[in-house]
Amino acid sequence: MSNWLMKVGAGARRAPGAGPWHSANRPRFRLVALPHAGGWPSAFRSWWQVLPEDVEFLVAQLPGRGARINEPLLTRVEPLVEGLGRALADLEPLPYAVIGHSFGSVLGYELTRAMEQKGLAPTLLAVSARQPPCFPSEPPFAHLRSDAELLDHLLDIGGMSPGLMNRADLVQPSLRAIRADLEAMERYERPLSGTGVPILAFGALDDPVVVPERLHLWSLETTDSFSRFMFTGGHFYLYAPINAAAMASLLVVGPDGSSAGSGAFSPPRRPADVPGGGSTYLRKEPA
Repeated sequence: MSNWLMKVGAGARRAPGAGPWHSANRPRFRLVALPHAGGWPSAFRSWWQVLPEDVEFLVAQLPGRGARINEPLLTRVEPLVEGLGRALADLEPLPYAVIGHSFGSVLGYELTRAMEQKGLAPTLLAVSARQPPCFPSEPPFAHLRSDAELLDHLLDIGGMSPGLMNRADLVQPSLRAIRADLEAMERYERPLSGTGVPILAFGALDDPVVVPERLHLWSLETTDSFSRFMFTGGHFYLYAPINAAAMASLLVVGPDGSSAGSGAFSPPRRPADVPGGGSTYLRKEPA
C-alpha cells in the first residue's frame, strides 16, 4: 500500500502477510476519501464504523501530516493528484467511489478526471462543502493570513478545537499543512473540460464557508447524472456519525449490485440511533 492512501476500518484489520484475498473475504467495493485542508486520515474516523466490512476504505495521507509529517508540503493541486493517481492505479482493480470534503472536493474532482484518462474511472464522485470550480477563489486569500487570523477563522468554522490553542507542538504543524492546502485550493483553476462520472454534491445548511445555492452548479462539471443532498450542521457536518452513515449509504454499491447513489445499505435515520447524537440527515434537493 502506497503512503499516499491509508487503508482504515475493517479492511485494515486483516492480518499482515495473510496472502491474496479469497473470494469469500475479498472486498467488493472501494471508497476513497479525501479530507479537508490540513486533514489527516483520522478525520474520517466516524466513517470507519459505518461502512460494511466488505468495503475497502482508503483515506488520503498527504505529505506533511501523519506518517508523512517530515515530508515537504505541496502547494499545488497537480502534484497531489499525480501522487494519488499513481497510488490508486497500482491497487488491485475494484469498483470504487471517491468522496472529497472541502479542499478534498477539489482533489477528488481532479483525481476523478485523472483516473478517467487512465481508463480507471470511479463509479461516482461525491463532493462536499466546496463551491464548484466555476466559482474560483478570490482575494483576500486565506493562506496569506497571519497565524492568529487563520486560527481565529478555524475556530469560527469548527476546524480547530479550543483545547488545542495552547499546544504549539500540535498547532504549528497543523497550520503549516492547512496553509499549504489552502494555497493549492485558492490557486486552483477550473479545467477546460469536466468529467463523465456521475456527481453527488453534499452540503450543510448552516455552513459558514459555502453558499448552499451554489452547490447545484457542480452539475456543470459532469456529462452524466447529478444529485444534491443537504444536511443540517456546519462546515464539518459529514464527520457526525449520523451523517457519515447516511452519506456512505449513497456512495457504496450494494451487495445486490445496486448502483452507487441509490442508497446501498440502510443507515440509521435519527440522532438517537447513534451514541452521542449528531446532526440529522435532511433531504435530497432538486439539482
